[in-house]
Amino acid sequence: MIRTFIAGAAAALFIASPATAQSAQERLDARYDRALAAGYKALMLCSAISIAERNGTTRTPESVHAMELTGIYPKLDPIIRDLQYEIVRRPSGQIAHVAVAWAEDMPHTVAVNYGVDTGCSVLPPGSPEDMSNPGAPMEGAVEKAVISNIGNDKAGGDLSRQLNGTVSPAFDGTYGEGTRTSAVLVVHEGAVVERYAEGYDAHTPQRTWSVAKSIAATLVGAAVMSGEHDVQDPVGINYWRSGGRSDMRNTITIDHGLRMATGRYSDTPGNRTDPLYWGGTTVDERATNWPIVHKPGTVYRYANNDTLMAVKGIEEWLIHYPPQEFFAKLGMDHTVAETDIRGNYVLSSQVWSTARDLANLGQLYLNDGVWNGERLLAEGWREYVSDPSGPQPEGTQWGYGAGWWTFRRPEGNAFEGIPDDAFAARGNRGQYVVVVPSRNVVIVRRGEDMVGTRFDIAAFTRDVLSVLNDK
Repeated sequence: MIRTFIAGAAAALFIASPATAQSAQERLDARYDRALAAGYKALMLCSAISIAERNGTTRTPESVHAMELTGIYPKLDPIIRDLQYEIVRRPSGQIAHVAVAWAEDMPHTVAVNYGVDTGCSVLPPGSPEDMSNPGAPMEGAVEKAVISNIGNDKAGGDLSRQLNGTVSPAFDGTYGEGTRTSAVLVVHEGAVVERYAEGYDAHTPQRTWSVAKSIAATLVGAAVMSGEHDVQDPVGINYWRSGGRSDMRNTITIDHGLRMATGRYSDTPGNRTDPLYWGGTTVDERATNWPIVHKPGTVYRYANNDTLMAVKGIEEWLIHYPPQEFFAKLGMDHTVAETDIRGNYVLSSQVWSTARDLANLGQLYLNDGVWNGERLLAEGWREYVSDPSGPQPEGTQWGYGAGWWTFRRPEGNAFEGIPDDAFAARGNRGQYVVVVPSRNVVIVRRGEDMVGTRFDIAAFTRDVLSVLNDK
């Protein structure tokens, strides 16, 4: 049965003003926004609830509406919560799909739960709902055990007392008015302190957003470690070639993709990839075909598509060694890397993980790529990803390495109290993993910050380090 979150609410209007006052383009754009909002809602409900249940905890549609579906992109925010939806489950109780109604003359937009280790994918508009085959069982355990090597609880008690005056303010808006912190976890010399907001716990997954880019860089490091790839390898798209000449895009390397320096055009700042994320298109359809406007390796342009090209460079390796295998080695059993409908990993954003799992990721880098005595990342990989040696972003104190942000730029470090070797994964809505090798510290902050609010991770990092320095 199709439901709407707001009781008794009718479907939102297709347009914001009378049709006679709108041009054909405005009507088309309004319809497009509704289509994207439907995909956004279907995927968020499907992923948040099904992956939480996979991890042995729960999320309700109401909690997803209150957190993931509030304070989002301005064009979609007024639309998304009123869209009617239906959650369809298999006989086992696992979610088969989520369907969202958005147009009277179009089928519902559907996000399908394809498996416990690959999460949900949005189908193209117009796809039939029964593509999820809801009557069939889905293999795989519903609950995974927590496996963590991030520290010990006894030592964590001392650390908790030391950091209480710093960690608690992370939840009350001290580090950003209006921010909504869901989890904070700090690891220091084997001790751990973690705190959660009401409704969240150690099993609760959240979308990593662009922290996934740092996870992508980590998987590239594993592929390099295998000996099957090198960062200077061409991505291998194999565009036009004729008479000894070639499309310059053929010179794009994995390194260029990781450093946001492929030289390709992107149509919006930050390279919004809504058709891929919410519209049911695929990586191949959306991310690979943009034209080149700069020589690769010469200009920085933050782009989801660049990370997806780096991943494209190791896609054959990922067929044989999927992300879930790597996560299992790290004890990241509550992490799911989702794909598009053709099985391409959307590792620019579409990963769901917990604070503990992300702390394990940070600890891997503290260990210089070694986990439980096994080298998982190529030797020197930490220095590679945290070296801002390529072209750099403008208008910010942050530098950029290879899939990770750095607290220093080539010209120096503007962040007082934060060591030069510190680097971070950063994602939309306040997702952060900070690694400080010289201080043996990992800091994870999860949130659902609304548009217009921002958690000051640099100030929080500085304050945590200051307390630990006084230890």
